[in-house]
Order: sequence, then structure tokens, then C-alpha cells
Amino acid sequence: MEHVEWGEYKLEDLFEIIGTKSLDSNAINFVDIGINFVGRTFENNGIQGKIEKQSFEPNEPFTITATVIGNYKYVKFQKESYYCSQNINKLTPKPIISKWNEKIAYYFIANIQKFVSLYDYQQGGYKLEDIKNYTIKIPNKNGAIDFEFMDKFIAELEAERLAELEAYLLATWLKDYILTDEEKHVLEEFESGKVEWKKFRIGELFDVATWRDVIIWKVLDGNIPLISHQHENNWITKKITQLSNRRLFNFKNTLPLADRGVFLATTQNENFHIGTRVKALTFKDWEKDVKNRLFFVASINRLQILFTEYSNNATGNLPNLSITLPAQNNQPNYDIMEILISAIQKLVIKDVVLYADKKIDATREMMEKSLNHK
Repeated sequence: MEHVEWGEYKLEDLFEIIGTKSLDSNAINFVDIGINFVGRTFENNGIQGKIEKQSFEPNEPFTITATVIGNYKYVKFQKESYYCSQNINKLTPKPIISKWNEKIAYYFIANIQKFVSLYDYQQGGYKLEDIKNYTIKIPNKNGAIDFEFMDKFIAELEAERLAELEAYLLATWLKDYILTDEEKHVLEEFESGKVEWKKFRIGELFDVATWRDVIIWKVLDGNIPLISHQHENNWITKKITQLSNRRLFNFKNTLPLADRGVFLATTQNENFHIGTRVKALTFKDWEKDVKNRLFFVASINRLQILFTEYSNNATGNLPNLSITLPAQNNQPNYDIMEILISAIQKLVIKDVVLYADKKIDATREMMEKSLNHK
């Protein structure tokens, strides 16, 4: 990298940047077949679902979307036509970008992501002129943009990440995606409607705790996760030293829940402190294994649809909100939850494993051919 020639460019020199015509996400009716609807979310490349064609044309494919509001800092490459929710900008490559594919798009996305991450929720997002005038450094060759380097760099980075993924899958035993007889049986019971379900109030299942805000710049760096209301890094704002005047929550029996602006629960793998606009939900019947915690997280997060706007606040009514769980004798059926999560995990990871194996084999074949030609 030290031998690479670099050039500085404003984003407006490279892209046409406009605010997209938006739709109210709370008034959307999703359909099975339609046009992608991109919202302010991290999951599924920002695509919340599909909607019917509107009275105006959708945004063109192979463009970049960048959210504006600082609490939702996501930059994505859209390969299909799409409509948008509020506060999303569209970046369309100008003729100066003479080569345009997914790898090159991701090179630019990494730089744009740095920009949007500069703005937190208190700043209300960035202005259109801010992103237009943001300067990035990109590889040059003979005074022009070096697209060949960018393409190769992202390809090598992808190969490196795939190798890391393969090592991770092996280390965590996730390479095994074959369902056991017990898992098959429970899935069949679930799909045929034979699993018993019951609604439980959050106040029945959890003790709900809150603490006053943590002022980030006043705490020291350490090794204890501080959970805040965000999506990135499993909701960990930073790692800090233990706070003597705050409760340290046991990760095995407590779920942090961001309840304002971003309504999302998660599970952690270390004991943690909670910070701004976060509740701690502690199981009344003590510790749970990670699969049970994941089931509860998924069930709680189904309530997110009730709190999509920043002004919506779950705090006051949180203990009275209900989630639906597998039940036996009017109690949560933890055995069924654990087996269901294990089975679903295997079904999901199967596609990842097969994809990784295919890509890794293709990368090895390409590298072998390259070595044979040297």
C-alpha cells in the first residue's frame, strides 16, 4: 500500500448526490412480489421488504444509498430498483467513474461510511452539501483513477475474509448443518402447528432496570462493554473500566434493550453496563443458555414495528408489552426454544457454509492458475 499513488476527490466530483423522494415507512403495505423498499435499517442490505409500484418511478439500480440521520449510519449498494423511506440520499456514479461493478462500489462505500459515521443522533444527521464536499483519497495511476487496483484490492480482501469465515465456522462447530432427529421432529411440530404457544407480559418474565446516562468522554477505556442505543458492534458503544456506581449486569441472565429511537434487544457474551436510553431485562428465573436468550431476543424484536419513529418511546409501557413463546403448563417451554433455535441456526448457516465453500474453492482455483502462469 505504501507504493500506491493517491488522488483526492470530492464526492460530488465522483457522484451525483441527491435526496431521494421518500415514502412514510409507517404507511407502507408490503407485498410478496414487488419493488424493493429501502429503509433506515442495517439488516438485509437496508431492504425492509417489497412494495407495489408507486405513482412515481423507483430509483435506478446499481446506485448507492446513504442514510442521513446519524442514529442510522448505513451505506449500501443497491443492485435492483428501489423506493426509499425518509432521510436517504442516493449516489449515482458520474462518467469519471468509467468502471463500475460491485467490488468498486464497495471500495467507495467504505469511504462514504466513514463520513456518515461522523454524525451522531444529536446532530440530526448531515446536510447534503456536507456529503457533496467530503473529500476522499482513492488510488491513482498516471493521473487517473486506478480501477484495476480497487477491483483487485476488494477481491483479495474478500478472499481473506472468506478464509477467516471458514476458520470461524470450524472453531465454533457451525460447519455442522445436519439436523438431528430431535431437531427434525420439533421443526415438523412447529410447521404443522402442533407447538403450544402462549402470550407472556415482559413484566411477568423480567425485572426491568434502567440507569442514568453515561457520559462517554468521562469514562476510561477498559474491557467492559457499554451498551447504548445503536445497531453497530452488537450495540457496544465502547469498552470501559467498571463503574463503581453502576450495576454490572450478568450477560447470562440479562438482555439489554434499546427502547427509544431504536427498539432492539440483543444478547451479549460478557457482563456489561448499560448507558443512554437502554433498559436491562433480567430473567426472573435466573440464567439462560445462549439459544434461549436468542429466542427471547427474536421474540422481543418483533415488537419493533410499534416503535419505528424516534418520538415513540417504549419506556412507560414496557412491562405490559407481550411476547409470544412456546409454552408447556402455562410456562415458557425452554427445551423447545433451544431445539428450534439450534435447528434454525443450522438451516441458516447451511447456506453460509455452502456459499463459503464455493467461494473459497473458486478463490483457490484462481490462485492456483495464477501461480501456474508465473
